[in-house]
Amino acid sequence: MSLSKNNIKLITSLQQKKYRQKHQLFVAEGVKVVKELLASSLEVEQLYTTEESFISPKNVEVTLISENELKKISTLKTPNKVLGVFKTPKEEEVNKSNFMVALDGINDPGNLGTIIRLCDWFGVSELVCSKNTVDCYNQKVVQSTMGSLTRVHVSYVDLSEFLKNTSLPIYTADMHGDNVYTTSLPQKAILVMGNEANGISSEIAEIVKNSVTIPRFGDLQQTESLNVATATAILLSEFKRGLK
Repeated sequence: MSLSKNNIKLITSLQQKKYRQKHQLFVAEGVKVVKELLASSLEVEQLYTTEESFISPKNVEVTLISENELKKISTLKTPNKVLGVFKTPKEEEVNKSNFMVALDGINDPGNLGTIIRLCDWFGVSELVCSKNTVDCYNQKVVQSTMGSLTRVHVSYVDLSEFLKNTSLPIYTADMHGDNVYTTSLPQKAILVMGNEANGISSEIAEIVKNSVTIPRFGDLQQTESLNVATATAILLSEFKRGLK
């Protein structure tokens, strides 16, 4: 069975956020990522592969296509055998009782994908994002999460209102904050990470009461800042250090 023009038009349109929202669909590519999503509770809409030997889960119809057809619908430089179109899950209420990460204006899909994987690694099930943070169903985000998107609940909220109404202590990273290695950190809190270039917005800065810094150990002390995903990894490791 070959791809129809309508199929190609729909799948390629999902590269844009407005069409992902309109159709409530998103795309994932590659054997590992697609299999991770198929093993989750997500519903699959369409599944395409160039490999006759690809085994799909029960009741999921697979359409066999050519490599040229896969190139027409893929965003990867080297298309990876399998492409799935999945239904965007319905929004769920945020679980406000545990440790969570909040993102304020993260723009880079790779950074968001890495942070989702970090949340998965460190057992953080809730990731709260400002409305101007990149869409978690952006294909670059989906690819870089390597399946962690199915295990971390990502919500988009009015971040200022959300933080004003939480009972959890709020922390952020700041060059002038307390040394994270010598600070006593709570097991339940919200860690707010800001935009790659500008950090957290002034509106959010007014709400946050606690700030920590990752000290520099280099002799020259000339590195201005860490990548936001790298900083998130270090801070999550410190917040989780006290857990048994």
